[in-house]
Amino acid sequence: MAMEKNIKILLIEDNPGDAYLIEEHLGEFANFSYEFKNVGTLNEVLSILKEQPYDVILLDLGLPDSDGVNTYLSVHNKNPLVPIIILTGLNDGKIESHALKEGAQDFLVKGKTEGRLLQSIIQCSIERKKRVAFYYLRL
Repeated sequence: MAMEKNIKILLIEDNPGDAYLIEEHLGEFANFSYEFKNVGTLNEVLSILKEQPYDVILLDLGLPDSDGVNTYLSVHNKNPLVPIIILTGLNDGKIESHALKEGAQDFLVKGKTEGRLLQSIIQCSIERKKRVAFYYLRL
């Protein structure tokens, strides 16, 4: 599933080491070109989303100024048409279930997701969100 344009990826991750590893894993296996931006707080995210559109958001739920599913809801409410993939250190089934019910595209645990899987999930999430938007536009 090849994509023609640069995919704009917003990573919301407050740990620089984790952000570096995520970008490295993605760069190692991505079969598409992308632009990558990392921010570390919810306030930064909300400000950036006003200025720049993104194709996909990778979201850590534990930020210095927000925590848990509320982090997801804050970002989703600001940009409901952008697919959000939760990429977090929280391996909690209740939080995962809640986030997915609220509309998260996927819930991945850091350290258990390799680059090929991440790039596939990014591509599928973007396509899925486009199809859903197209479906609702036809109604």
